[in-house]
Amino acid sequence: MDNIKKIISFSKPLHKFYWMLTFLIVTSSSLGLVSPIIYKRIIDDIISQSSTMNQLAGWIALAFVIELVGSLFGTFSNRLGDFTSGRLKQYLTERFYAKVLSLNQDFFDSEISGKISNQLARGMEVIGGFANSISNFILPSFLQTAIIIAILSYYNIYIGLFIFALFPTYYFLTQFSTKAWGKLEEVKNKLDDLIRGRINEVLGNMRLVKSFTNEMREYKFISSNLTKSNAIYDKQSTTFHKIDFLRNISLNIILTLVSVLVFNGAFNQSITVGTVVLIFQYISLAKYPLYAMSYILTQVQMAESGSKEFFEIMHLESKEDIFERKAGIILKKPSISFSKVSFKYKDSKDVIDNVSFKLDYPQSIALVGHSGAGKSTIINMILKLYEPQKGSITLNGTDYSDLSTTDIRQNISLVFQDNELFSTSIRDNVSYGKPDATDKEIITALKRAQAWEFVSKMDKLLETEIGERGVRLSGGQKQRIQIARAILHSAPILILDEATSSLDSHSEMLVHEALQHLMKEKLVIIIAHRFSTIQDVDKIIVIDKGKVSDMGTPQELASRKGIYSELLGYQVEGNKKLLKEFEIV
Repeated sequence: MDNIKKIISFSKPLHKFYWMLTFLIVTSSSLGLVSPIIYKRIIDDIISQSSTMNQLAGWIALAFVIELVGSLFGTFSNRLGDFTSGRLKQYLTERFYAKVLSLNQDFFDSEISGKISNQLARGMEVIGGFANSISNFILPSFLQTAIIIAILSYYNIYIGLFIFALFPTYYFLTQFSTKAWGKLEEVKNKLDDLIRGRINEVLGNMRLVKSFTNEMREYKFISSNLTKSNAIYDKQSTTFHKIDFLRNISLNIILTLVSVLVFNGAFNQSITVGTVVLIFQYISLAKYPLYAMSYILTQVQMAESGSKEFFEIMHLESKEDIFERKAGIILKKPSISFSKVSFKYKDSKDVIDNVSFKLDYPQSIALVGHSGAGKSTIINMILKLYEPQKGSITLNGTDYSDLSTTDIRQNISLVFQDNELFSTSIRDNVSYGKPDATDKEIITALKRAQAWEFVSKMDKLLETEIGERGVRLSGGQKQRIQIARAILHSAPILILDEATSSLDSHSEMLVHEALQHLMKEKLVIIIAHRFSTIQDVDKIIVIDKGKVSDMGTPQELASRKGIYSELLGYQVEGNKKLLKEFEIV
């Protein structure tokens, strides 16, 4: 029941609405129990002819008024329930989304986005369902049950005891059923996360799927896991209906015994006809709390198992609070220093091992090395997406541990290798780092990025939507939109992560021209495999197996034996072979 306690505590800001709902529902339910007493009085008075028509009319009018007031309270409670449900969904989504936005990058490195979305949806559903059941079923059911048993016991103690016996019987059987259901539900939830996550990945990589004609393979993967999920559901359903049969048998046995007592009392005239009617009305009303008990316990078990992953994410450690961010200071002449820095991922060897170097403004520095050497990890550490396990990183002499992510990242602009774009308009993508930018500023940035030429030809200009990850643009166009975004952000540190690696020669030339505007008067850090793009940098740092193996100017490194000259030689020989093949030289 640990997760149930978490749910109750988690929705604390909405407790006032639940108390209001509880009052309305309890009042409505209690008023609904008054009518059978009035109808008993009317029936007994008619049979004994102890009341006048005016008195009977008065009792009928009173019953009508009580029912009307009960309906009015019910209407108010339903409206408040809808209001509370909407606020609960908003609250759950906001809290979950805020938590996800504040989690460290290593969490996203190991999780599938579709799985996270599914955990949010399931968490909202089960927590919302449980929270609603507290006010709509649990408290009213307990109150109604207590009143019904008390009234029935007043008229016949044995009938009261028989009806009371139904509840522990129902509870025991239902508890057994829901526990069995809950264990299987956790397994089914994991399958569901896998299915949703895979579908999300396939939708994001549809071109890859179609290129390798793997549509049927992906279909079979989802189909087989859905079959497994249904097999689990079949087990749940079988157990539920077996227990439900036993519940119904117990209900029929006890109600038969109660009927014998009632009819025997009526036959011996120890109870009146009105009392018979009242007892059967209350027995009918007592069925609803019984059915509600089954529903409640099912909701409890679903909430217990379905909210597990939701709360696992909510309880993950966050290094920052996005609501307490303050504007950082833009540095005029930034410098970054690594001092004996080491870093490793979970369950891995050191990816960065005792690395030291200094990057000064206004320099352009290239990180070079084999794939997997640790270059991208260094960039992620500069962005404070990862934090070193050993050593220190400083910005203008201040340790990263004393700086917020805002202090660091407001001083950095990025152009990624992958097209990190949203599906919205060109305006939204270019102004992402400066949301209050004017049209003039955005257009100026596009011109400097060599992008206004193609944007100006679009029907909707800045309002043109580019599709998911910029699918409606070419590779070169997407990169130039990224460059325009970095130009508009105008930070003193610029990171270029393989910014031209996936472009054709013409697009690379245009992007290279755009980058010249962007790189002026900045501390520029470049990751590049094409050495033609870094031939004019001030310094090259060679990374090999997580260590700095060499450092110097392009000319110095080219003239001495090492990884840089080796990689440079491969590219030069490749170009010579190409030129010779086409008889250009």
